[in-house]
Amino acid sequence: MGGLDKLFYDLYGQPVLARTLLALDRCDRIDEIVVAARQENILRIGELCRTYNIRKPVKIVEGGKTRAESVLQAALSADARAEFLAVHDGARPLIEQSVIEETIQKAYQCAAAAPATPVKDTIKFACDGVVESTPQRDLLVAVQTPQVFDAELLKAALQSAVEQGVEVTDDCSAVEHLGKKVYLVQGTYENLKITTPVDLLLAEKILELRGEIF
Repeated sequence: MGGLDKLFYDLYGQPVLARTLLALDRCDRIDEIVVAARQENILRIGELCRTYNIRKPVKIVEGGKTRAESVLQAALSADARAEFLAVHDGARPLIEQSVIEETIQKAYQCAAAAPATPVKDTIKFACDGVVESTPQRDLLVAVQTPQVFDAELLKAALQSAVEQGVEVTDDCSAVEHLGKKVYLVQGTYENLKITTPVDLLLAEKILELRGEIF
């Protein structure tokens, strides 16, 4: 992103993170929001929450050195009475309410759930620039967030990952490492993660089509 902090990029009048928080704020099944952030961004995020009138209680905690450490810190900071925890990427501002609701409902039934979409590209396993194998595409999915878990299961999975030094790129991986199954619901291709300048252009176009330009 050329040094740009993607969470604060202006997306048609609202920062990326503000749009993400507003989407979570609208969900009736979410009781509080915990943001894991770099120390230098904590005050800025607090101000953002006030500016955009986030109604739900918000806690902002300093993240760790790894994703697992950061999410674990947030999970431990959540209300101890919470039976389920949803983990969502701050850089996914286009999440739809229906996906949040369906994922939470699935987690109520199965303890661990996440949205996913079929992979459109052919994927290759490669080493040193040489293709080693090609997995069957119709068995592959791209997993998104929010990923929703039984609270104690998530905490145990993250604690195990941190203690064993297991690198995880999402929270499903930590739960899978414990030998637990994660169940999938249908995600949407619009629930993209802002990672590159092209993603920003796509997000802007989706907002135009939705009429969500402020």
